Amino acid sequence: MGRVTSRTPVLRIRGAQRTTRADTVAAEEPLEIRLAGTPLAVTMRTPGDDFDLVHGFLATEGVITGPEDVAGLRYCDSVDADGRNTYNVVDVDLAAGVPIPDTGLERNFYTSSSCGVCGKASIDAIRTKTAFDVAADRVSLPLETLLALPDRLRAEQEVFDKTGGLHAAGLFTADGALVALREDVGRHNAVDKVIGDGVRAGRLPLAGHVLMVSGRASFELTQKAAMAGVPVLAAVSAPSSLAVELAREVGITLVGFLRGDGCNVYTRTERVVLPA
Repeated sequence: MGRVTSRTPVLRIRGAQRTTRADTVAAEEPLEIRLAGTPLAVTMRTPGDDFDLVHGFLATEGVITGPEDVAGLRYCDSVDADGRNTYNVVDVDLAAGVPIPDTGLERNFYTSSSCGVCGKASIDAIRTKTAFDVAADRVSLPLETLLALPDRLRAEQEVFDKTGGLHAAGLFTADGALVALREDVGRHNAVDKVIGDGVRAGRLPLAGHVLMVSGRASFELTQKAAMAGVPVLAAVSAPSSLAVELAREVGITLVGFLRGDGCNVYTRTERVVLPA
């Protein structure tokens, strides 16, 4: 398995003080996902929880709906110049009857760690594609519980404490209990890892839960929440206009600027229970 962090020398400048020291940075390496030996996707990710990442990616792209759709997966023998396995290629065998996606109809499945969606299908296609009725989810979330989530997410970010360079995604119950947390250099990878954990455990749809992310709420993250059946998506930063449109269309409660004692609730506001 690749390293989650790496050490590198830096010139540290703090006012008039100059020092040379080693610093810890977050690792970033490519992960290629193959289906029966055929390349499907490449994403730049932080090594670790790769099988969760693969399951989450396949689920949020509509390739699989549960663990029974995957017959097997393994690291391939991808080696570096010294002949060591890089653990940067995962090959997936889909179960009998699960169709292999036609990548010509979608984006080309190459993503960087910082990108959103480029050339993605329309909002109507996403609404049609998801197998779960998120709009019908009757979850309610006390405002006090919602406001506590950023601190609970931050408290569990172990690698961020060392590097300051990782995004986090956490899945919480409606009463604020943490179900799963993952960190990654890519926002979408962190979300895929959390959703993939749910896929592997057979918990989809993730009804009655809150997906909390450490950055902004993009269209892609909203799409992933919809594909996993998550009714509430909360972010510490801003949503995009397309994220708001998609959340409104599929029935997700979208929360942005969740910091301190406040937040903005953009859609399905009735799920947030305000104090009397």
